[in-house]
Amino acid sequence: MFKIHKESNELIIVIHEIYGINKHMTDFCEVLSEQNFDVICPNLLEQEIPFDYFQEEEAYLNFMNNVGITNGFNQIKNILLDSKDEYSKIFIIGFSAGATISWLCSELEYVDGIVGYYGSRIRDYVNISPKCPTLLFFPQAEKSFHVHDLISSLDKQGINVHLCRGEHGFSDPYSHKYNEESNQYTFREILKFLRNN
Repeated sequence: MFKIHKESNELIIVIHEIYGINKHMTDFCEVLSEQNFDVICPNLLEQEIPFDYFQEEEAYLNFMNNVGITNGFNQIKNILLDSKDEYSKIFIIGFSAGATISWLCSELEYVDGIVGYYGSRIRDYVNISPKCPTLLFFPQAEKSFHVHDLISSLDKQGINVHLCRGEHGFSDPYSHKYNEESNQYTFREILKFLRNN
């Protein structure tokens, strides 16, 4: 687990994507901690060395076979249960598979808000009705599904959804899919979201 303790009364749990806790995740956690939050990023893969981007297929199969969305959700739920009495507010921010896990956490009563970056598997859980403020970011296009169809079904639920320039991975400066404009835009939106909830 990657952890930055600021002795804040607000916690952000960051849920990594299929690659594990890589440089993008640790940098993102550090930037959040500069906003005076305690930040933790649980290691759902339970391995020290993250996958590299060229290992995308291997990383995906490893995540789905050895972690899975449900097991990942249960791990985060246990962390929430352990943390809920220590903090006045707990937010969750997830990326890709982690965004889908964040989405599942939106129904839990002790979550004060969730953010999801390109949670493509949210499409498998559109029946969920978030009980907390929810902010989702999607790229213009995804390989595996039609983004606009998913967004229109989420819009009907009144969820705050943003379509961003770029591809899956647009917020990761270490990815060839990085889009600086979208990354800056989404981070500004996150800060507003955290301040207002």
